[in-house]
Amino acid sequence: MLLAGKVCIITGGASGIGEIMAKRFAEEGAIIVIADIDGQAGQRVALEIGSAQGSQVAYSFQLDVSSESEVQALVTDIMNQHGRLDVLVNNAATILPKPLEEVSEPEWTRLMNINLKSVYLMTKHTIGLLRQTKGNIVNMASLNGLIGQKQNAAYAATKGAMIALTKSLALDYAVDGVRVNCICPAGVSTPLLEKWIQEQDDPVRARTALNDMHPLGRPALPEEVADAALFMASGLARFVTGVALPVDGGASLGY
Repeated sequence: MLLAGKVCIITGGASGIGEIMAKRFAEEGAIIVIADIDGQAGQRVALEIGSAQGSQVAYSFQLDVSSESEVQALVTDIMNQHGRLDVLVNNAATILPKPLEEVSEPEWTRLMNINLKSVYLMTKHTIGLLRQTKGNIVNMASLNGLIGQKQNAAYAATKGAMIALTKSLALDYAVDGVRVNCICPAGVSTPLLEKWIQEQDDPVRARTALNDMHPLGRPALPEEVADAALFMASGLARFVTGVALPVDGGASLGY
């Protein structure tokens, strides 16, 4: 197993890509800590993982990832329960697809807090444990952070900053044996994406356009993104750090 006995935090692990990652990592032997503001959904995912694996290998911890005191409480709990941390996956995020001039200051602040401040806080308070295990960090960025996107500037800004942060942290922590990488998906078939499609003026046209933007003909499945994150988190990527990996079905090629 690729992650046998490894303790892994997955923020935003109660739904979407985070839920699929939690289940995929558990299949590879990891002990999963689901850190999510939706404690009830986190408990559901933890129970489903436990049922599938036949043992208690997943735990839910309810927190606001933009609150330093709550992040500190999470890290203290992990230290008390497990005494170690091997992998941090910064996956918690929200979206804000609208023109920049329509973004209110509270919306901007909330987006930055959830998507970017959380990465700062989670890294700040887990790096001590990760140094001890020579663990690694996987940040869930986006293709938007590499190439931008129409009518989504604020979200793209958070993901571009995350990519720059990933590369800088990879340099800072290489001396400690801690790797830091990020994943950059394009479209991913999640309930959130489906909700966006249905909100468009012409959902059929929106779905066709979404498929056409990916040369492979469709958005990624959450499982495909989870596999990329698993690669980065495991020993298979032991000499990979500072990488922003597109998982985009060719969407970044532009042909």
